[in-house]
Amino acid sequence: MGAGHSHGHTDHSEPTPRALAARKRANWLLAAVLIPLTLLTLASMAMMWPSGDKEDLKLASPYAAAPGVTFDTGKIQRVVVESCTQGATPQQGAQPGTGQDGAAQPGAGQEGAAQQGSNCTFAFTEPDKGGNPVKVVINPDVVKSHGVKVGDNIRYLNLSNAQGASAGQGAPGYIFVDFVRTMPIILLAVLYAVVVIAVARWRGLRALIGLLGAYAVLVSFMLPGLVEGKPPLLLALVGSTVIMIGVLYFAHGFSARTSTALLGTMFGLGITALLAAWATDAANLAGVGSHDAATLANISDNISISGIILCGLIISGLGVLNDVTITQSSAVWELYELAPETSARQLFSSAMRIGRDHIASTVYTIAFAYAGAALPILIIVMLYDRPLGEALTSAELSEEVIRTLVGSVGLVLAIPVTTLIAVLVVKATGIKPAAGLQAEGSASGDTVSGRPPVTPDDVADTGALAAAAAVSRAGRTRAAGSRASREDASEAGTEGARDGGREALPGGRRARRAAERE
Repeated sequence: MGAGHSHGHTDHSEPTPRALAARKRANWLLAAVLIPLTLLTLASMAMMWPSGDKEDLKLASPYAAAPGVTFDTGKIQRVVVESCTQGATPQQGAQPGTGQDGAAQPGAGQEGAAQQGSNCTFAFTEPDKGGNPVKVVINPDVVKSHGVKVGDNIRYLNLSNAQGASAGQGAPGYIFVDFVRTMPIILLAVLYAVVVIAVARWRGLRALIGLLGAYAVLVSFMLPGLVEGKPPLLLALVGSTVIMIGVLYFAHGFSARTSTALLGTMFGLGITALLAAWATDAANLAGVGSHDAATLANISDNISISGIILCGLIISGLGVLNDVTITQSSAVWELYELAPETSARQLFSSAMRIGRDHIASTVYTIAFAYAGAALPILIIVMLYDRPLGEALTSAELSEEVIRTLVGSVGLVLAIPVTTLIAVLVVKATGIKPAAGLQAEGSASGDTVSGRPPVTPDDVADTGALAAAAAVSRAGRTRAAGSRASREDASEAGTEGARDGGREALPGGRRARRAAERE
């Protein structure tokens, strides 16, 4: 049948010259598309690289302290609730409203603080740099929402050495700023890295390194470019493409499968960018009502709030888009390994059944992820008791709604495109099964160890797909082994008949072949 049989690779045949030529053409086609796109992206990135000049920015940092004022950290030793006028005078005993463990009770003494301003919560804090405990006044909103307790690490403003500060006039000398969250975040980051590496192994490690590289592109290229007024649409497209090229190839390696996923991702990015540009203009997304947007608009004339929103719409869908394209590309390859004889149309239809399941779950993922991030805004809008349509199109929620819709359209359209590219590539680059095994299976009506042939239509989900592929490959291996044994036995019988039953001479050729067969 034009294909040799190899005992070293029992589940595949050696590719024919025609198959090698087809594979080479497919790889050249992928390279002809991706290499120019990559070079164009890198050239655009070099042309738009930000200068880093921030001299014209007029932003006063809230963490810049006045002369004599410092930001210190420490651990809370005791919590009391007492008169706000005693803020500069340390008290030795806990006042009414203080819990038995020294923690401030959320309901005790807070109504008076909110309505009359007579009671405040103070935390006696031991400074990390050493010295006696200091009396830090805690913000009322912190006390009401979360509270402070003994053992908490906090950051506070030290006004004791500031010019004009007078501790004897009731002015607080130490003011709560924030909690110190360094250790919990480090522990979670370590746990995340350990879990990813333990499950995904080297590929998980490469994915984590790729994630760091993606954030490096975001911080060094995209954010400074937005500050300097670079074109936001082009900036987002170039930066996102560079991120995807690095992440996909670094995590999954250089292969036709990865290149297929990259092409599908680029298509999804293009659709998302076009929709985001249209939606930002048509819906007049200007960041109205956001304190952060107002701050950015006032610090520089180069910063465009609409441009930042546009860039955010594109970046927000990168992770999910990468997920669906690489998964769909892998599904096509697995289906092909399960049934290499499947036609391109049937392979596309089978892969799209998996893609539709993925679409349904991914749409939920995007919607709920954005809803969780915007939960405080959703609660405020709900309390306003506005009509649903008016609330969804309001300045507070319209950005999240459009982000969900734009991202979902881009990833949904990327799935059939990725599937089509993967089918075309895999039919050109895939290795056909051994011709002898196909003929053997056809003669008996089975393909694998007496089982009926398995086609992609028999697969309901990706789990069954992987199991069926493994069984199919194992069966082909066993069938090839049986066929090789029969060939060896036939060869031995032929040689025995040719030799006429003569006894093999020690050290002769027939004796060596007999020893090898044993």
